[in-house]
Amino acid sequence: MFESVLLGILQGLTEFLPISSSAHIRIAGEFFSKAHDPGARFTAITQIGTELAVLIFFRNDIKQIVLAWLRKVILRKAVTGDELSRARMGSLIIVGSVPIVLLGYLGQDFITNNLRSLWLIASTMIVFGIVLGVADRYGKRTRSLDDLNAPHGILYGLAQSLALLPGVSRSGATIAMGRYLGYTREAALRYSFLLALPAVFGSGLFELKKAVADKATTNVFSLSETLVATVIAFIIGYAVIAWLLKYVMTKSFMPFIVYRIAVGTIVLGLLAGGVINP
Repeated sequence: MFESVLLGILQGLTEFLPISSSAHIRIAGEFFSKAHDPGARFTAITQIGTELAVLIFFRNDIKQIVLAWLRKVILRKAVTGDELSRARMGSLIIVGSVPIVLLGYLGQDFITNNLRSLWLIASTMIVFGIVLGVADRYGKRTRSLDDLNAPHGILYGLAQSLALLPGVSRSGATIAMGRYLGYTREAALRYSFLLALPAVFGSGLFELKKAVADKATTNVFSLSETLVATVIAFIIGYAVIAWLLKYVMTKSFMPFIVYRIAVGTIVLGLLAGGVINP
């Protein structure tokens, strides 16, 4: 239970920062005498907590997007102005969720069994840290979420699908794509929050259903321990959302980029020295 509490705190702290929560859960687990690798299922379920934080924090935005989308797409009503932008965003969130849903479902066994190596995770921490750094440094800062269009929605979705690889970071990949496409930091961050909702909830609830059927989440943590971690991740994650939105108004992502590269380098050094097992 103590380890699950620590991992819940870590999940809440890292889910929305562009530093990869799945990588941190995997790395931290290696230093626990019992856990080693908490498993992809544990990570997916605890992410339900952080996405609930998104759902509550952005509840008004989400409500407006859903209502506008229903009015335009389902009821076939004429919409204009802000309502049209919200309806379009709803459609683009659906389109952008398709790549990660398909790849995640079709490749779930491969992802679970073959993409958990710390060599791979540490390397992606470094590589995609550099990618985010270049995007944030040289990306234009002119577009808002009102400028979203179908090609951008597809590119955002493809970027999000890279998060199936632990170490990439869902928020990091989508923010980097947003910056490459010319969106402001705040716009790229907000859209990364909203775009993640369908995929993360789908993955988390899918794994939770299997966990209930198996009466355990992994061979490490019980269902009750995982649910405790999920609740803690929700509380911490909500606070992180509020802080991060204020942070990006005036600051760059550079501290996170430096942190990614430093952590990745340290882990590679520990692996090379035989201190930890890949």
